[in-house]
Amino acid sequence: MPAFHYIAKRLSGQTESGTVEAPDRMAGLRLLSAQSLLPTQLVEVREPITMARLWRGAQSPALASRVLAGMFDQLSHLLESGVPLLKAIEVLRDQASNPEHQAQITNIYHDVARGRSLADALQAHSATYGDLVISLVRAGEEGGFLEDSLERIARLLERQADLRQRVLGAVTYPLFLLAVGGVVVTGMMVFFVPKFAPLFERLRQRGELPIATRLLLSVSQHLQQYGVCWLLLAMLALWGLRPLAATPAAREWIDRQKISVWGIGPIFRSLALSRFCRVLGTLIKNGVPLLKSLRIAKDATGNRPLARAFQQAADNVSSGKSLVGPLRASGQVPRELLEMIAVGETANRLDSVLIGLADRLDLQTQRQIDAFVKLLEPCLMLVMALLIGFLVIALLLPVFASHGL
Repeated sequence: MPAFHYIAKRLSGQTESGTVEAPDRMAGLRLLSAQSLLPTQLVEVREPITMARLWRGAQSPALASRVLAGMFDQLSHLLESGVPLLKAIEVLRDQASNPEHQAQITNIYHDVARGRSLADALQAHSATYGDLVISLVRAGEEGGFLEDSLERIARLLERQADLRQRVLGAVTYPLFLLAVGGVVVTGMMVFFVPKFAPLFERLRQRGELPIATRLLLSVSQHLQQYGVCWLLLAMLALWGLRPLAATPAAREWIDRQKISVWGIGPIFRSLALSRFCRVLGTLIKNGVPLLKSLRIAKDATGNRPLARAFQQAADNVSSGKSLVGPLRASGQVPRELLEMIAVGETANRLDSVLIGLADRLDLQTQRQIDAFVKLLEPCLMLVMALLIGFLVIALLLPVFASHGL
């Protein structure tokens, strides 16, 4: 999110400067006005493009989640030890190693020092902390259990980071195999196969060159002549499709395919349901009303069709129905999960049941990922073996034919 440096005056006439994060300049002005500040200067801070900035931009979301988890865990421990909130935030600010993160904590410190709540201070940086974290903090402040709420946030962020890291670790090796195999086959087609073309010219003129060899030589010649053009076109297409992929219709289509594609569809669905159950259970456990918890938890799925189905469930709950009925009507939640949620509602243990379901779904997802990767690796090896086998056979067939074999 863009950052803006401001110089503003308070009603008392005191001049103050700092930075504020906002989607645009008008939003920044509104944030300053809400803090009783009259801005005299508001300039967007543009960080020069450096290798450090590119590295920060390339860092995985799991690292950001771990940084935030450590921040909230430390804040929880400081408050439990009797350190005042303002002093605890100051400690976090002094220990922050990331300049951007340190600037955010500085803004939060100033907001809390002016009398704003911690949740309101975090709201100014909602792009970093998200609605879930802000809602949990607000519930903790209103219910008097802020330390416990902060600790739950830390555990939640750590679980999400661990799961994301396991998923990335599981698919790294198959992707490596695919990349290396593609480079090897392409290199053979471009540099190795053309050396055999002069040897087969006489058979070509006599019309005795096997079909497989003719196909191989044609593909090799095409890659030699137009391979660079195809690569540039592919890069341009990917670059041009990025804005299209960000449109609501495209994202809706991508999310729908994620949960319906054979093999990986059940994995994405289990991941989304796990996040939904964990977030919903955590919110309810921290005293957030069910209806508000549903509307926050639906966005934690990371999938638009599922979020829309859960939004409809939230609307039905607001009309007085139980949670199980609307979720069953959505058709997105498996029957066994619905039965357990129904038991949790009946026993008034919905929060613990949902968190337990999230743990079970995480384990189920990990087993699904392991099974998919174990199946994917031999499939990729088989594909590469077939490609290289075709290449070798196509080169040897003319040799066999010339010797009358």
